[in-house]
Amino acid sequence: MRRLFGTDGVRGLAGIDVTADLALGLAQAAARVLGRSAREESRRPIAVIARDPRVSGEFIAAAVAAGLASSGVDVLDAGVIPTPAAAFLVANARADFGVMVSASHNPAPDNGIKFFARGGKKLPDEVEDLIEAALTEPKLSPTGREVGRIRRFADAEDRYVVHLLGTLSERLDGVHVVLDCAHGAAAGISPDVFRDAGARVTVIGNSPDGFNINDSVGSTHLEQLSVAVREHGADLGIAHDGDADRCLAIDHEGNVIDGDMIMVILAISMSQRNLLKDHTLVTTVMSNLGLRIAMDNHGISVVETGVGDRYVLEALNAGNYSLGGEQSGHVIISDHATTGDGILTGLQIVAEMVRTGKTLKELASAMTVYPQVLVNVRGVDRSRALNDEVIAQAVTQAELALGENGRVLLRPSGTEPVVRVMVEAREQHTAAQLADDLADVVRARTAL
Repeated sequence: MRRLFGTDGVRGLAGIDVTADLALGLAQAAARVLGRSAREESRRPIAVIARDPRVSGEFIAAAVAAGLASSGVDVLDAGVIPTPAAAFLVANARADFGVMVSASHNPAPDNGIKFFARGGKKLPDEVEDLIEAALTEPKLSPTGREVGRIRRFADAEDRYVVHLLGTLSERLDGVHVVLDCAHGAAAGISPDVFRDAGARVTVIGNSPDGFNINDSVGSTHLEQLSVAVREHGADLGIAHDGDADRCLAIDHEGNVIDGDMIMVILAISMSQRNLLKDHTLVTTVMSNLGLRIAMDNHGISVVETGVGDRYVLEALNAGNYSLGGEQSGHVIISDHATTGDGILTGLQIVAEMVRTGKTLKELASAMTVYPQVLVNVRGVDRSRALNDEVIAQAVTQAELALGENGRVLLRPSGTEPVVRVMVEAREQHTAAQLADDLADVVRARTAL
C-alpha cells in the first residue's frame, strides 16, 4: 500500500487528492498522536495552524481547525504566513504541534498538509506513520468544556518579523533589493521586513488572488526578477516560492545565484566569524562539484545527504551543525530556524554584502560552477541499475576519465521507473557526452 506521507507531508490535487474529509481525518489523527504528551500532563493540547494564499487553503485549513478542535485541541489560527513562520510560531508560542497548509512551489490547483512537532521541527517518518495509522483508530470525542477553541493568532506576523530582524547584526541601509514574492505567503511579510531593516525595496509577484501563486513568478521562474533587477538598477533580487521556505537570488547583472552559491557565501561568512559549527556545511548529493571545491579551498568540511530538505535537517540535527541546504534554495540556518526560511536567507545574503562591501556577484565568485548534465532514463528497472556489473564498470570508467575534474551520480527515482544520470565536468561537451553514454548503458541493461 502506498504511503500517504511523501517527502514533505501530504500533497496532491486539492479537492481530489487532498480533500476536506482527508484534512479533517488527518487533523483528528494528529490530535491523537501529537497531542498525547499534553493529555498525559493533564492539559489541553495547543496547535498553530497556517496556510499559503491559494484558494483551496481556505477550506482545507477550516477542515484542519475543525478536526483539531473537535478532538480537544486549542487552535491558534495564524492565517496566511510562510511555512518557516509557522514553524517558528510553534516554538515561540510553546504549542504542542503545528499544521501548515501549502503545496510550496507547486501550481495553484495543488495543496498539501504538513505537520510540525513541538519546537517547530519536522516530523520523522515513524511519527508520520503513527498519524497515518491513527486515521483508522477511534476519534477523540470530547464534549462540553473539553472541546477545543479556535482563536485568531493576532500577533503572529509581528512575532515573526521581530524574530527575523533580530537575526541581523547590522542594518541594510543603502542596498536596493527587488523581491519576488511569488504571489505567495511572503507577500504580506517579506517587503516590510526588508524595509524595516533599512533596504530600499522594489516588489514584484506581490498580488496574491488565490489562483496565481507561483504562476510565472518566484524561485521556479526567475526571468521576470532578472529583468526587474536590471531595469531598476538594483543591487540584487531575491526570489521566494509560494510558501517562502526557499530563496534564490539574482545579482546586479541579472545572473542567477542558486542555492549552492548562496550556501557557499553564507558558509564562508559564518566560518570566518566562528559561527559555523565544526566548520561544516550539510548539503545533498546533487550540489555542484564547485561547491565542494570552494568549501575545500576555505577549510570547510561537507556532509552529504540524500535529496530532500528533510535529510539535510536530519544531518544538521544529528551533528548539531549550523548550516545546510539544497541547490533549489532550501537553506537552513539552524541557529535561527528549524526549517528552510527564504526571507531569513535573503536577509543574511544582503547583510553579508553590507559587511564586506562586495557585490553579490563578487561574493558568489568564491564558487566556480561546473557544467552539470542530468539525463532521466525512463522505463527502466530502478533496482537493477544499482546492482548491474556492466553499469558499475561504465560508471568507474567515466569517473577515471574525469579524474578530479568531475563526478558521476546515478540516482534511481523514489516514485517512478526512472534512473537519473548526472555528470559534472569542466567542459559542457564532456559532461553531456559522458551522461549520454552512461544513459545508453543504463537503458540497455535495465529496460523493462
